[in-house]
Amino acid sequence: MQAIRYIILLVICLVHSRFAEAQGLVIRNYNVKDGLANATVYGAVQDTEGFIWFATPTGVSKFDGKRFRNYTKKDGLTDNDVIKLAADSRGRVWFFTNNGMPSYYGQHVVHNEDNDTSLRFNSRSQYMQYAFEDRARIPWFLNTAGRIIQYNGRETIYDKLGAKPSDLFWFLSNDTIFRPLQQAFQLQSLKDNNNPGQKIFLTAPFSIMDGDFAGRVREHPVIIHDNVLYSYTRKDIIPFFRGQDWGITEGISSMCIDGSNLWIGTPRSLYYVRDFFRGETKLSKLLDNHYITSILNDRDGNIWITTFGDGVYHIPFKHFYFSYLDNTNGLYSHSVYSVFRDKRNSLLYIGENAGMLNLMDMNGRITRYSLDSSGGRNSVFSIRALPKGQEVLIGTDNGVYRFAPGYKKPVQEVDMRTVKDMGITPSGKVRVVTRNQLLNGIGTVPLDLSSLETQVTSISNINDSAYYLGTSSGLYFGVGDGMPQPVHQDPRLRQGIKDMRWIDSLLWVGTSDQGIFVLKNNKIIRHFSTRDDMLSDICQQLYFDGTDRVYVATNRGVSVIDARRLVMLRNITSNDGLMSDDIRGLSHSQDTLFIATSNGLCYFSRDHIPVDTVPPTVYLNAIRYGDSTFLALPYFQHLYERGGAFEVEFGAIAYDLPELVEYQYNFSNDTSSGWVTTMSNIIPYPRLQPGDYKLLIRARKYKSGWSQPVSLTISILPQWYQQWWARGILVLLGLMAIVLVLRYIVGRIKGGERRKTEYNRRIAELEAKALTNQMNPHFIFNSLNSVQHLILEKEEKQALNFLADFATLMRQMLNNSRKSFISLEDEIAFLARYLELEKIRFANSFVYRFEQSEELKEYTVYIPPMLIQPILENAIKHGLAPKNGSGHLLVKLELRGDLLLCAVDDDGIGWEHANNIKSGKLAKHESTALSVIKERLQIIKSFNGSVGKLEIIDKFKSGFGNKEGTLVEIQIPIVKML
Repeated sequence: MQAIRYIILLVICLVHSRFAEAQGLVIRNYNVKDGLANATVYGAVQDTEGFIWFATPTGVSKFDGKRFRNYTKKDGLTDNDVIKLAADSRGRVWFFTNNGMPSYYGQHVVHNEDNDTSLRFNSRSQYMQYAFEDRARIPWFLNTAGRIIQYNGRETIYDKLGAKPSDLFWFLSNDTIFRPLQQAFQLQSLKDNNNPGQKIFLTAPFSIMDGDFAGRVREHPVIIHDNVLYSYTRKDIIPFFRGQDWGITEGISSMCIDGSNLWIGTPRSLYYVRDFFRGETKLSKLLDNHYITSILNDRDGNIWITTFGDGVYHIPFKHFYFSYLDNTNGLYSHSVYSVFRDKRNSLLYIGENAGMLNLMDMNGRITRYSLDSSGGRNSVFSIRALPKGQEVLIGTDNGVYRFAPGYKKPVQEVDMRTVKDMGITPSGKVRVVTRNQLLNGIGTVPLDLSSLETQVTSISNINDSAYYLGTSSGLYFGVGDGMPQPVHQDPRLRQGIKDMRWIDSLLWVGTSDQGIFVLKNNKIIRHFSTRDDMLSDICQQLYFDGTDRVYVATNRGVSVIDARRLVMLRNITSNDGLMSDDIRGLSHSQDTLFIATSNGLCYFSRDHIPVDTVPPTVYLNAIRYGDSTFLALPYFQHLYERGGAFEVEFGAIAYDLPELVEYQYNFSNDTSSGWVTTMSNIIPYPRLQPGDYKLLIRARKYKSGWSQPVSLTISILPQWYQQWWARGILVLLGLMAIVLVLRYIVGRIKGGERRKTEYNRRIAELEAKALTNQMNPHFIFNSLNSVQHLILEKEEKQALNFLADFATLMRQMLNNSRKSFISLEDEIAFLARYLELEKIRFANSFVYRFEQSEELKEYTVYIPPMLIQPILENAIKHGLAPKNGSGHLLVKLELRGDLLLCAVDDDGIGWEHANNIKSGKLAKHESTALSVIKERLQIIKSFNGSVGKLEIIDKFKSGFGNKEGTLVEIQIPIVKML
């Protein structure tokens, strides 16, 4: 809801040209922007549940204190222009429209002739004017043609008592049978032709302040005739309020009796006489230039005023216990800095900014004095009584003034700037402090406090000699005219001090953000803070009432402390009726407490602050499930909807501080224990499963207990697939599916094991083939022939060395063939030993060289064994051996990502030339060796995912200039480690 407008109205007495004691009433205004159906409101009623209903030209509005719910023709009204309302004792609210067709709200629905056959009847184009209820609680109506209509719940009967027209007096005179559903009736005539014995008095024959007569007015109907109010009984009609006698010249349009108070509404204003039936003669004029259409006093004591064109005004019951002053009713501004009620003469001093001092006498007359404001803002921050005579001392930012009744204006006593505080001893000695000066008595020379290197904020006198100083950095103690000294204090007091009070040998210290400390002999004996339920730890002023209470002005209200027992008593905030929570100062006189705030002055009986402890009424507003909205009945049943969110919307009827209403709910099938507290009026359950539930909702308002919970029984019916038999079938199907999945998984595992075994077998075969191809019989045969030749040439030592190297090479070959991966270092050593033997065999007809990239030296690289040796063997036997002259063989190794690139480069006769001179047997041998290498690379790929590659390049045919020879590049999958 949008922000509610607040208006403070001046109460003025119009009798004997005398002003009433100045006060204000805080009135809330509700209008279209807040949700009201129309700014023109004809009337208001309260139903049995507590809702307030408003009749407007564009429908009716139902209000719970926070939200408006509007009803129009599309919701069931017979016409949008509802001119009158009536609430019966069965909880129905009747709507009267110009078309004469009745409708009412009951059981969460608007009933009309279309949805309720009991309301069908011929209205003869006449509309309902008045509503009554008999002893059986059956409603009766009187229409504009004087016809009597009865509704018995089964049918609507026109001319129930015959076709003869009747009038309002017939119902009023039969008061033992009929009870009117409104308090007052506006009539053009007072004469009842059917009751000639009835006496009509033009003036009251006795005092209307008699207690019995006041009870009669409350219990019987009131007739409004012109601007006079009459009390009606069958025996007589007696006037009890004559507008002319009170200065009201216009006709009276509405009235309301609130206890002993009387409210009068006219087309021009609202009038209020507090304690009218106790003899009070002060008339208050409110809502000037407003057309008042009706006044309602609800069951909680709140007053509702409906207007023509200005919406609805609401006066909370507690505001009748408070009085308010601000710039709308007598003060210079709304910002009040200090207040002092002088018990010696009952004068009320009110200090404001800009050096404005207001003086209000017992009759509410306010006199304003302007103090010097040439030096700045000059707020009046303190007003204290001097012990002798009736003088007061007034502290401002720019100086101190003396004043007493009879002075033409305040007289300046001290001319000092940046005054912070002043104190008066019991004998009358005045001390004044500024930021860095202390005036130790009027007329003395100020003491310079600059050496303290801190800012002085407050002073508290012990006697004429001793005092305490509060500063922004701690507490100081001074005696006589000497320089104040820091108190060896608790570290908690080394902070900003805002105010201090010396009370019965105890020093009360109010701090800027740590609450209040109470000291005895400079030791802390009590600390009050928000942990002790204080409203705030920011203390703006301390006030002692002289007996047993300390009032703490904070930025969040007033905290009251028992000064004797040192315990918290209570808190007072704007929620209780203050104009603002920003408190600047306090004063009191007997039972009246005066509080200065940033939004005006508020005063009230400090021991009789009204507290509404009655819990609010909780109601269910709507139930939403899936995409549908349902009436909020106590029992809800629905078939389960997959993905359908369940939601309950509810509310509480609270007209005072509705924004502070708290809710609690308990869901019986919820796994959480206890009540769940929330400020929201919606409870969502997004995944509500089939089952029976019970939802309990309760509420409490400001300072009330919890209400009786409202109960909602919820039954979510399962779909067919959620039944036990359907679930059984699903379980069986699930088990079957699990069995099939397990069989499939086991089959996959077994197949994988078979494939793995086959792979291992193929690898073993290929490794064996590689071993056979790498060290073939030709190599062994030729090596042995070389040994024989060395022996015949008498070179036994060289033959022995050859045999030793050959044996070592055979051992390395056998060891490597058993491993899946060997280090590159071991592979190079094996290849080097192999090449050395081949050089001996071929009489050193070639030279070889290994080249490694720098990157390879940073890692330990592992490769599959015996992939490079067959390539070297082909290069020597088929490339370098047939060449005339010495040959060169280069083996280059470098990293290419996760692969090792090995390039074997020879300058032999070339690949194509070699193929031309090979015998068929050699060609077959070479073809077999290369195919084994390729197959091994393919199998390795299936296990570690890396793709190897073998490529043979004839350099002469491939564009290497005129160079001959063969370049073989093989990319080998590796394992790389740091």
